[in-house]
Amino acid sequence: MKQQKKLWIFLVIISCNLWGISGLCAKRVFDLSTQVSPITITQIRMLISGLFLLLLAQLTGKKPIKILYSRKNIIDIILYGLFGLIPIQLFYFIVVQKSNASIATILQFMGPFFIMFYMVVFEHQFLRRLDIVAALVAFMGIIFIATHGNFSKISLSPEVLFWGFLSALGVATNTLIPRPLLKRMDSVTLIAWSMIATGLMMLIAYPSQILIPKDSRVIILLVVIIILGTILPFYCMLNSLRYIKPSTASILDAFEPISATLGSVFVFNLILKPIDWLGTILVILAVIAICYQPKSKIESIQK
Repeated sequence: MKQQKKLWIFLVIISCNLWGISGLCAKRVFDLSTQVSPITITQIRMLISGLFLLLLAQLTGKKPIKILYSRKNIIDIILYGLFGLIPIQLFYFIVVQKSNASIATILQFMGPFFIMFYMVVFEHQFLRRLDIVAALVAFMGIIFIATHGNFSKISLSPEVLFWGFLSALGVATNTLIPRPLLKRMDSVTLIAWSMIATGLMMLIAYPSQILIPKDSRVIILLVVIIILGTILPFYCMLNSLRYIKPSTASILDAFEPISATLGSVFVFNLILKPIDWLGTILVILAVIAICYQPKSKIESIQK
């Protein structure tokens, strides 16, 4: 179990890095095409990723159609899509569009604190002081990375705060809602149907937003967003919840701005400052702290 936990922590870190890369790709898509909106990207990635995962579930013998025989499963899938997938994807892009990626990253990382609050209050789970300190250290590291030490960038309008708050709640709901569902269905089937259901609802609500890009560069970037930024990370993240705590998984999301920053060095010729390296070190130290499990205490409580 301990080795499995380490493996899934590693896979969650990879997933968060992939989300960071997909954020860079989305930024590039917005620059290349003014017709593509956050709604457009969310619709496309939901529908195509969902259909691909549904096919994968069928080919691997998961029998994805079978879970639709239960009305409760259908309702839970739709609720997860509405309150888990949409906030963490669509609302994040809205904050990027109305502010910038730095603000979006900082606001979204309030999510781990919501998760910690939920786990302590509603599930009465033991929370180490080390976990709280690690979350605060990671949050400080993200601020350093996202602003590059220029704190004047943090200028928030009520609208940005509103969408950012919902995005942070999305981090919590996207992590907490699937936990009981994974006891009744496999992760591939859950993600597939949730993405398809949510994508279809968004298509009905915003039919004018769907479009087929003509620019080959935009198409390539969307493929990267779908495969590397959606299918792989969501699969790894949901599976990891069988082995690691939700609060741990959410704090590991701090690796997302690191990959986005390093990617900006190569894509946008960003020059890293000492404050960026300090922020990176703080995030890594925070992750080492939450992964530290003394054998003599509390380990049995956390399993």
